Amino acid sequence: MATSLDDKLGGLRDSFGSAMRNNLQNSGGGNGGRNVTRLVVAAVGLLVAILLVRPTVAYIEPGHVGIVINRAGGGVSPTPLGPGFHLRNPLFTAITEYPTFMQTLVLTRESTEGSPNNDEINVNSVEGQPLSLDVSMSFELDGMKVPALYQTFRTDIQTISHGFIKQAVRQSLQETVGQEMIADILGPKKAETVTRTQAALQKRLDPYGISVRQFTLNEFRAPKAVMDAISLKNVMSQQALTAQNELQKNTFQAQGDSIKAAGRAKAIMAEAEAQAKANELLSRSITQTLVQYEMAKRWNGQMPQVTGGAMPMMQLPGVTKN
Repeated sequence: MATSLDDKLGGLRDSFGSAMRNNLQNSGGGNGGRNVTRLVVAAVGLLVAILLVRPTVAYIEPGHVGIVINRAGGGVSPTPLGPGFHLRNPLFTAITEYPTFMQTLVLTRESTEGSPNNDEINVNSVEGQPLSLDVSMSFELDGMKVPALYQTFRTDIQTISHGFIKQAVRQSLQETVGQEMIADILGPKKAETVTRTQAALQKRLDPYGISVRQFTLNEFRAPKAVMDAISLKNVMSQQALTAQNELQKNTFQAQGDSIKAAGRAKAIMAEAEAQAKANELLSRSITQTLVQYEMAKRWNGQMPQVTGGAMPMMQLPGVTKN
């Protein structure tokens, strides 16, 4: 910080004082008196140098910039001071340090999250239901715009965070959450809601040199009746989806069985048609002459000993009746 120069000079003064006391304890005789005189003169010179140098030098810590305030006119220099030592006119200027490193603002109703107060964000959904949100935001300051930021608010970044930035977060959330249903924010549109809120927030903070690096929706609280209704709807939707999947499974199985049955019936029909055609061809090929010929080939020349009726007559080739 700008006042850390006091610590550096104070350490140097203490070291010199310790060395001086040691010399006084070890001194003796005339030479010792002259040594004491020299040390006293050096100490006086060092104190004068400290008194003269201290107000004219300021030290800015890394990760900070220095804001130069003109005491004569009350204005702020538009050009910030970078880290390191800087000369200044102690009568007409003052220097205030401002952080430019990444910081995180946590807005929650819990007092253990960085603020002793309830900093939750309260908005309304598109249904008009009240919602309480816990959010966090990581941001950085543009060093070149810090003087203008200080000129606008005239306070430290912590006060700005829990005042102006918090209000910008509330407005951005109302702008996005207020257009969505609670069930959608909790479900399929949560990521989209966060992205849109961060974009709206960045648009509000950009003129002040505040860059939003990350925005997170940590906790979402709605009336119990609404949350119970959403839970019941989710359960019913899951049950309906399960029933639909089971129906679809049964439908696919029935279609598969039908296809198999159709295939078997087609195979049987094809086999029957083939057999019928074969029988038709076979019946066409059987004639009386062919039957007698086949009987003759199988006859051994013996007459049957017993007959039950008229014996069938068979005309043998080459055999004539007398």
